[in-house]
Amino acid sequence: MKALTFQGTNKVTVDTVPDPTIQEPTDAIVRMTSTAICGSDLHLLDTLGMYIDSGDVLGHEPMGIVEEVGASVTHIRPGDRVVVPFNISCGSCWMCSRGFYAQCETTQVRDQGTGAALFGYTKLYGQVPGAQAEYLRVPQAHFGPIKVPEGPVDERFLFLSDVLPTSWQAVRYADVEPGCTVAVIGLGPIGQMSARIAKYLGAERVIAVDSVPERLALAQRHGIEVVDESSTDDVAGAIFELTHGRGADGVVEAVGMEAHGSPVQEFAQRSAGLLPDKVARKAIEKIGVDRMAALNTAFASVRRAGTVSIIGVYGGQADPFPMMDLFDKGVTIRMGQAHVKRWIDEIMPALTGDDDPLGTEDLTTHRLPLDDAPHGYEIFKQKQDGCIKVVLKP
Repeated sequence: MKALTFQGTNKVTVDTVPDPTIQEPTDAIVRMTSTAICGSDLHLLDTLGMYIDSGDVLGHEPMGIVEEVGASVTHIRPGDRVVVPFNISCGSCWMCSRGFYAQCETTQVRDQGTGAALFGYTKLYGQVPGAQAEYLRVPQAHFGPIKVPEGPVDERFLFLSDVLPTSWQAVRYADVEPGCTVAVIGLGPIGQMSARIAKYLGAERVIAVDSVPERLALAQRHGIEVVDESSTDDVAGAIFELTHGRGADGVVEAVGMEAHGSPVQEFAQRSAGLLPDKVARKAIEKIGVDRMAALNTAFASVRRAGTVSIIGVYGGQADPFPMMDLFDKGVTIRMGQAHVKRWIDEIMPALTGDDDPLGTEDLTTHRLPLDDAPHGYEIFKQKQDGCIKVVLKP
């Protein structure tokens, strides 16, 4: 089959790799009909490349048709249309029974000290072959795959694999209540959907921050107030001005480790990426290499006794936090990988009606064949051609 593979720093190629097969009774094989490129995939090109081997298949936002199931898989069968969560969870361990699917004790990658295994996401998370391919082997398929209705275009349901539950959790973790004000830092796919979900869940005002004109325009199209960070030296000050000097009740930080405006950390990231893998891994694990600009904006923008929800991905182990300010303001901080299946029942009613209140069909800007995946990575990473979300069509 064809698959998108990592081939070194800032290089991915479409290659022919062996077709996946059933290996365990709890496996399924799914033929991909849509698979998206995530902002987290971009971190793999350089920042986390030391954790990937050449030839690893990337991608963790899968949707397709079930081709084959193992003997223990009974809730789906060949021919079913399914979305596959990006985290691989058993559904029955101590963590899963409490809804913490991203910490599944059956698939935890214990030799790395990390949580549940993820599709297509480095040795840190199990080195499981990813979904930017024609076919995907799905472990723990007795629990993971989400059966969805026939009919609507894939993008109505595709984002249940990651974008929707990640954004939903981000908003829930920001303690959004009817009538509150929410700030969203970053208007990539997660920020876009977080802003829409905050409005859907009753926020009176949603203020989103970015500098890319197309991203700002897309948010405005969905009734979101925007702050163009390229036109101000003080984003937090602008948010305070919009909130009568108080700040946002809740803030979603949806940018992560590669935020603009952190030149020292950017240099550290790029330097680590040039080191031999073993040395680079030590650097990442011991040094504060994350770019902290977006996170610091989130901390500065939240009101006293407010909540910051961190959904952007971070990888450094010694990042500097403004602890005095956070303690003085009494800020609550919540974060972590999305527990995908925890949120599906809450999200599904917004997807199955005749309308599309979350605008799931108004997020994708580029639909490309799998052969064009390297181009998709390039325009997404460089924010070219108005690219906000790329969906590959194997």
